[in-house]
Parts: sequence; C-alpha cells; structure tokens
Amino acid sequence: MSEDRLDVARPGGRKRCFVVMGFGVKTDLATGRKLDLNKSYKTMIKPAVEAKGLECVRADEIRHSGAIDVPMYEWLLSADVVIADLSTSNPNALYELGIRHALRPQTTIVISENKLPYPFDLNHVRIASYTHLGDAIDYDEVLRFRDELSKTLDAVLNDPRVDSPIYTFLKELRPPELRKQVEEAMQKAADAVSHAAESSRRASAPGPGDQTLAALVAQGEGALARSDFAAAKAMFAAALQFCGSAAGEAGAALLHDPYIQQRLVLATYKAKQPNEAAALDEALHLLQPLQPEVSNDPETMGLAGAIEKRLFDQGRGTDHLERAIRYYGRGFYLRDDSYNGINLAYLLTLHADVAPDVDDNERLADLVWANRIRREVLVLCERELDALRARKQVPERQGDINTGHQARAREQEFWLLATKAEGYFGLGDLEASKAASAEAAALRPPRWQLETLDNQIARLKELLDRRGHLLRGGFRPR
Repeated sequence: MSEDRLDVARPGGRKRCFVVMGFGVKTDLATGRKLDLNKSYKTMIKPAVEAKGLECVRADEIRHSGAIDVPMYEWLLSADVVIADLSTSNPNALYELGIRHALRPQTTIVISENKLPYPFDLNHVRIASYTHLGDAIDYDEVLRFRDELSKTLDAVLNDPRVDSPIYTFLKELRPPELRKQVEEAMQKAADAVSHAAESSRRASAPGPGDQTLAALVAQGEGALARSDFAAAKAMFAAALQFCGSAAGEAGAALLHDPYIQQRLVLATYKAKQPNEAAALDEALHLLQPLQPEVSNDPETMGLAGAIEKRLFDQGRGTDHLERAIRYYGRGFYLRDDSYNGINLAYLLTLHADVAPDVDDNERLADLVWANRIRREVLVLCERELDALRARKQVPERQGDINTGHQARAREQEFWLLATKAEGYFGLGDLEASKAASAEAAALRPPRWQLETLDNQIARLKELLDRRGHLLRGGFRPR
C-alpha cells in the first residue's frame, strides 16, 4: 500500500500532529539536570504546530477510558505528523518513536534539547536540537526553534520523504495494509481532540472530573502554587489513577515516569492530613515505588530526605536522621544541587548535636564536613544567580512568555538568596548572611517564604550556640 493512501479525508480537512515526549519536570539521569518538558511543549512545539493549521495533541491531553495504550497506538498510526522529543532519554518516547518508524515511512520529526547523549541506533536520524535552561527556555531560543520547527513542518507536509530508518534500509518493506483500521483510528483521534479541547476549557474547575491527564496535573500544580495541599493531593492521586497505576504500585511505566508520583508525595506530606505524623507515614509509603534506596533521581532523593528529616523532628529516632543525611548527600553529589546541599549541611550540624554515643572528635568531623558543603553550595548559588540574572535582562517585547519566566525567576532567585543567607550564617559570616537575607526580602516574596528562612536560621543558631565552640575559633554570633 502506498503511503498517500493513509492520508484519508478528515472532518474539516484539518490535519493532526501527535507529540511524543515526557511531561512535567523530568530528571535527565545522564547529566543530573531537571528539565520542565511542559515548557518545551507549551512555548515551542504546540504554538509552531498550531500556527500551521494542524491540531496538536500530546498523550496527556487525550481523554480516554481504559488503558492509554490503545489511543496512543492509534495516534502513532494515524497522525499526519509525529514530533518525538527525546529529551532526558525518555524510554517511553524512544519506544513510541520506534513504533512510528515501523508504521509510517514519512512525516516523523525528531527533536531534543541539546545535551542529549546521542543514542547509537539514531545515528541515521536527524535530531533538531534546542537549548533548555531547566526551569525555562530563553525567549530568543523559543523564537529560533519555533521558526526551525515551522520550516521542518512545511517540508514534511509539502514534500514528504522517507525519514524512517526502517523503510530507508529495508527498501522492499511496505506500510501495513490497515486502511479500515486507520480510518477508525483517525475518527477516534478526532473524538479525542474534541474531548481534549473541552477539558482544556474546563481546566480551572475545582474537582477531578476532567478526564485528561493534562487537566488533572494542571489543577494539581495550581493547588500547589496557592498552598492548597489537600486539593493538590486529590488532583495528583486522580492523575495517578488515570494513568492506570494505583498509588503505591510499582509498575514499569510508573518507574519510567515518576513525575506524578513525586508530586503526590510532596502534596501528601505538605497537606498534613489527618495529622502530620500520619501524612509523613503515607508519603513515605507512596515514595516506595520510586525505590529511593537505589534511585539516582535527585528529586526523589530530596523528597526522601525531607520526609525522613520530618520523621526525626517528630521524635521517631536518629535512624531517620541518618537516612535523611544519606538521601540529601546523594541528591547533592548527583547534581550539585544547592537545595540538597544546604539541607545536608544543616543535618550534619544537627547530627553533631544530637547523635548519641559519639565524642567531640566525631562531632567536630560533622561540623567540618557541614562547612565544607556550605562553601561548595555558596559557589553553586553564585553561579546559578549569575545565570538567572543574565536571563532576566530581557526586553519587554517578549510579552506573556517572558512574564511567566520572570515570575518563576523571582521565586528561584529568592531561594538561592535564602540558601546563601543560611550558608554564610553557618560559616559564621553574619554580615554576608544579613546582606543575602535583605536581598531576598527585597524581592517581596510571600510571607511564608520569609518565615521559612527566618525559622531555619534560628534553628541553625541554636545548634551552633551549643556545638560551634568545637570549630577552630568557635562560632561567635553577633
């Protein structure tokens, strides 16, 4: 069967693009970086596709009942164009790209952020690359890549050529004879698009009634942003159930795509329902499918460390403190992560104060180790602040995209300055600590963020008042 026979008429004559990629914030285990893949989709891919008059759908936007596999395979077969973003070496995206290449000789576009380790089996596939900054994408890069993707879409739609390595090397191979199935699949795809559009319009609704994964996750993120942790927990639990995995089950798909589970864990221990102790136990149970004992995902490490630290604060024993130190330590060294690092330094200082049956030499070792980490964290903070402030120097013409980036940048800047303030305080440089705190306060963050910083420094001062004398020169707060 020739390829053009697959291009049957659609209602309204509008062609469709299916986007294969991860969603939410994903950790690239090869580099340790966290990438917000929703930024790639919403600021670059979807606008470029829709500007060409195509309907654009990602798997989390499909409304369906039963397993997601059926509509996903239908889209891979029937879509006029598939764009596969392989960023973070997402195994699901790689698998789905292979399926598309087997089903269709043409109209598949492969992209990735530019630090992707090039898979050997894709040596014959052109991968268009873009620069991802982690939490955001530079506006000029958004414009550049939209233009590149637009030109690529023109090429594959107007002059389609074989882009599947399977059909390139197996020249006698023909696409599957599935005209009836294709027509049925395309009709189902049309229905899915209609449902996705309807769900998108209702995305701000308070309940979990919207049946697209994207809507549930968006509502969960919105609830987290306004500190409504109970609502966030309900949304992420519904999203996890929507994926076909009951909370706590360790299915293979879940292990490859931990984002929703991580957000559910965060919302659960923050919600403190029915009380903080029970919420921490539940959150720790929910974290187990991600195997924190052996995971190399810094986000999972940070969550595990936070829960274990709070369990210790509940008076549950120093075993929890020891585990928190291990988790934060792995998260710090895996990614040079300032959040994990400053928490590790604090917990080592706490360990020097509360560890039973140790002498002053061991306490001193903890304090020296903590200060070494604080110095490393301060270097990381300066590096991240320099990069962040450089990105903030952007012209007003960038409009809504830049407005969203700047809001996120202000929050990041606050926490980096808060981390600097705590780091300098732990090292005894109280003037530098006060200066960093003043810079953080000047950003006019929510009150709870300033209270978090003040409370953390107050706790650190109590510890150093008791144990700081063990350091050479001691700790002399002013």
